[in-house]
Amino acid sequence: MLQRTIEKPMEIVGIGLHKAEPVSLRIEPAQAGSGITFYRSDIDLTIVLEPQSVIDTKMATVIGNKKGYISTIEHFLSAIYAYGIDNLLVIVDGNEMPIMDGSAASFCMMLDEAGVVHQPQAKKIIRVTKEVSVFEGEKFVSLKPSDKAVFDFTIDFDHPVIARQRFVFDFSTQNFKDQIARARTFGFLKDVQYLRSKNLALGGSLQNAIVLDDEKVLNSEGLRYKDEFVRHKILDAMGDLMLMGHNILGSYHSFAGSHYLNHLLTKKMVEENAFEVVEIKNSKYKQISRAFA
Repeated sequence: MLQRTIEKPMEIVGIGLHKAEPVSLRIEPAQAGSGITFYRSDIDLTIVLEPQSVIDTKMATVIGNKKGYISTIEHFLSAIYAYGIDNLLVIVDGNEMPIMDGSAASFCMMLDEAGVVHQPQAKKIIRVTKEVSVFEGEKFVSLKPSDKAVFDFTIDFDHPVIARQRFVFDFSTQNFKDQIARARTFGFLKDVQYLRSKNLALGGSLQNAIVLDDEKVLNSEGLRYKDEFVRHKILDAMGDLMLMGHNILGSYHSFAGSHYLNHLLTKKMVEENAFEVVEIKNSKYKQISRAFA
């Protein structure tokens, strides 16, 4: 299996979820073996995609340094993960990725329009070699060795619409498009005033998030999936794990996981040397190869 990039540059414009500022996102092909790099064109800042680049996880996954940052990268990165993109230059002209409709669907369309092409080097993936877990009270995230990529997520909210939901996602590009990509981020009306007092969620609306009051969903169109909430948590987890720089061959399991716990998990994987980077060259990895077919 060969590495992948895009065939041609593509650009979209949207607003940032938290700052409500217009932002342009442009993706460009990158050479084989170069990986995924983010670039803030407005302040000439380059950020390499790796766990050490994460500087905040309170409301989104944020990468950067003292010079600047890029927030809310997880939805975009989930699409990059799903399409198996190895090498890419990601250019933004502000401090947030555009939120679009709150899911990964727009980014999938962007990649479809750009086209995916193979490159003359073997694709590398991260193979989990031993189980790693991170706990925060009852909440946890874990990764353990597996011959395929699986995401098993459970959430439990004290809300009549959400309650307890579990979804087990057997990864493939097509399954992502069908089962995960359209799942939107969500929030509660009672939290909006507090978030906006902190200059957060200023760009949030019914057009880019599921909003709930104490009893119901406020979006007139309703839900896209009956369990859209837990599916979006899987979308987030895929984007957060992409901070490792490659697709991951392993079984992810979580109860009430978060950006914070996902970040701690990637850090712990590195600290405990719980993985190896392997090239997909033979039938030993046929299941993961088929997932990208």
